[in-house]
Amino acid sequence: MAQQRYGARAAETVAAWRQLMGESLVLSEQEKLTKVNTFFNRRILFEDDLVVWQQNDYWATPLEFMGRGAGDCEDFSIAKYITLQMLGIGNDRLRLIYVRAKSGSMTSIAHMVLGYYSEPTAEPQILDNLINSVRPASLRPDLTPVFSFNRDGLWVGGATASSADPTTRLSRWRDVLDRMRQDGL
Repeated sequence: MAQQRYGARAAETVAAWRQLMGESLVLSEQEKLTKVNTFFNRRILFEDDLVVWQQNDYWATPLEFMGRGAGDCEDFSIAKYITLQMLGIGNDRLRLIYVRAKSGSMTSIAHMVLGYYSEPTAEPQILDNLINSVRPASLRPDLTPVFSFNRDGLWVGGATASSADPTTRLSRWRDVLDRMRQDGL
């Protein structure tokens, strides 16, 4: 499917992704986090949605992301989330986290990262396209969480209980989940 839609380079990336998944099934969760973070950060280029999709804000499926070979922070986070789920890490351990990221001395920008929670109340490990290493949130003072979500819930601030159905509140999330189902993910 990648070859037909996006060409040879995309097919190579998808084949490498499948190989990564096959090799990573037996790894520890921490090793899976590192491998998946490194795979996408090194293989896919960061690029704004206006350049890649000619839209202000488009959330790509992993296939679309690998097909284009470029994407923004949401695309990186979604691809890592889906890949880790396919590697057996439960949805209850993963959340896409919207943050304010400090850029320079005073400015902050909207940014998305993936958080891995070893336990529901544990400090998350952060997978980020800006940094190749997976780090605990406490070692990322440049990030201020705004809200987080996954397939099952939406959390605002530091809440431990979900406050809403993410597919109701986040139309882009609902749309990308629908397109992933069409892609067979």
